[in-house]
Amino acid sequence: MKEVNPRETSRSYAYEMWMKAPMPMVTFFKTLDVSRLVLFGRWRKLKFNMLMCWCIGKAASHVKEFYTLPVGDRLIQYDNIAVNTIVANREGEVCSCDIPFSEDLHAFNSDYLRLTRQVAESCESHDLSYGSMVIGTSALAQYDIDGAVGMYSGIFNNPFMIWGRYRRKWLRTTLTVSFQFHHTQMDGAHASRFLDLLQKEVDAFGLF
Repeated sequence: MKEVNPRETSRSYAYEMWMKAPMPMVTFFKTLDVSRLVLFGRWRKLKFNMLMCWCIGKAASHVKEFYTLPVGDRLIQYDNIAVNTIVANREGEVCSCDIPFSEDLHAFNSDYLRLTRQVAESCESHDLSYGSMVIGTSALAQYDIDGAVGMYSGIFNNPFMIWGRYRRKWLRTTLTVSFQFHHTQMDGAHASRFLDLLQKEVDAFGLF
């Protein structure tokens, strides 16, 4: 990671416009067709949440804006992406767990299982924010919700995704997700492209 001069990047105008805005976050909602992801997970005995996190990382890795993040009043450029998940620990509370993204699904799954188990047992969060641009996620899989808007703390500017329980109707399984992002990091077109790529990554599991 390194600090970059905003004026020397494609985010120069956005930096001037949105860095000091009282509410610089934007939230999009999208309903994904996750039918193939559910079937693939059952066939391979893989966790749905892990597969979603991998698809998010894969889609984000193709959008260059994800590699730059406003931190404080600086613009930081990263070489790597990680995906965060919330873990229920052995004390009945929750911890945060960052998983480094790998295009190798088996490697990502191995890290996901190892790190979430470590966090659950130690009750200590696993943080990669100093070396990777982290995409936050929160899966409320036991609840049927229509959407959620993340809280803007003024400290963390990371993009964040929330989803609840997926829904089955006839031969389709759908999942509504919310995607919150800092306007300095990306514009609506970049966010929309990411969500389209996310659907394509989910659909690609039908080809495995």
